[in-house]
Amino acid sequence: MIDAMRSEARRLFDVALTAAEPGAAVRRALATAPVEGRRVWIVAVGKAARSMAEAAKTQLALSGKASGPVAARGAIAGVIVVTNAENAAPLDGAELHVAGHPVPDEGGLRAAEAVEAMLRRTASDDVVLALISGGGSALLPAPVAGLTLADKAEASQLMLGAGLDITEMNMVRQHLSRLKGGGLARAAAPARVLALILSDVIGDDLRVIASGPTVAPICTRDEARVLLEERGLWARMPEAVREALNRPENDSPPPAAENRLIGSNRRSLEAMLKASGGVIWSEALVGDVCDAADLLVDRMRAAPAGRVLALCGGETTVNLRGQGKGGRNQELALRVAAGMEGVTRPWVFLSGGTDGRDGPTDAAGGLVDGGTLSRIEAAGGDWRALLKDNDSHRALRLSGDLLVTGGTGTNVADVQIVILG
Repeated sequence: MIDAMRSEARRLFDVALTAAEPGAAVRRALATAPVEGRRVWIVAVGKAARSMAEAAKTQLALSGKASGPVAARGAIAGVIVVTNAENAAPLDGAELHVAGHPVPDEGGLRAAEAVEAMLRRTASDDVVLALISGGGSALLPAPVAGLTLADKAEASQLMLGAGLDITEMNMVRQHLSRLKGGGLARAAAPARVLALILSDVIGDDLRVIASGPTVAPICTRDEARVLLEERGLWARMPEAVREALNRPENDSPPPAAENRLIGSNRRSLEAMLKASGGVIWSEALVGDVCDAADLLVDRMRAAPAGRVLALCGGETTVNLRGQGKGGRNQELALRVAAGMEGVTRPWVFLSGGTDGRDGPTDAAGGLVDGGTLSRIEAAGGDWRALLKDNDSHRALRLSGDLLVTGGTGTNVADVQIVILG
């Protein structure tokens, strides 16, 4: 019975990934609205960048051969794809850049410089087609004057370790980069900018996704500084970061871009719902992973008798206290297993990142059941000690409960699946 329940959870996770397939979303968006300009320049950034760029090139070529309201006018003048190593693959006619995630690296710095160089070639009768997906913030670092890549990387690591969520991190990062918070739209001026955006952010705030390269910033520099002070990070930040956030505000808004949301976590939830006949417990499972685990365990223990299938979407955070390796999905799965200790009713729980990567590991998350804790112990592990050390990856590897998919080519945050027998 448990094996069948585990297989069902894994199948539903694949349904979520299919619903978030970025190529199909791009093709739908470009088939229903024209892209017209003397030349079209494509900038694809994020974990889904490669498949989004391929779909755009194909759709624009098809539209160019058509007639009527969906026909595109103008040749593709240049294509740059910036993505992480797991999703990198050559694309004919495109300049591919592999960059670091979640901490920015030299590859991302070179990619940002290449994007800026391409945008300097645009003209007023051109169109810049920006294809934006989650991960773009770390993948395209362009430090403001006085800031080094090492400064940005240190700031990112400090914020990750302190459990800041994606919105809070991007409130800061937008003010440390030339291309974030509308910076890409500024660099593209006077060309028209059309952005197709795949959301990895719960609530789909366009200012937060990839730090909003084509929209205005989330907050002011003052507000970013206050956030860091409240979280006890201000004094620990590199001096150059503090200086950048202390500079006078830039009151000039970025040029207006046409921004279209083409995919989101909600759409993946709806696809799983349709495929399972289950119910949605939460569309915004966010906040500290400990609180999220407690919430799920309480509902699982209180669920009525009989089959229950429940779905969640969101993105939790981990406040690192140990030296182990893992990620928010693996730790959530392990904490749910711990909270369900002693429950004899058959159950399984899956938590996975739709990008296929959870923290600095090769896993997307975890798929646990009532036997997880005993399997860890049988393999010589102490699950309590591992959990205390934030070493969920090792714990779930010992139990055989890692969810491993490889790079998925998409990114719409995380999904959770609960099945009770």
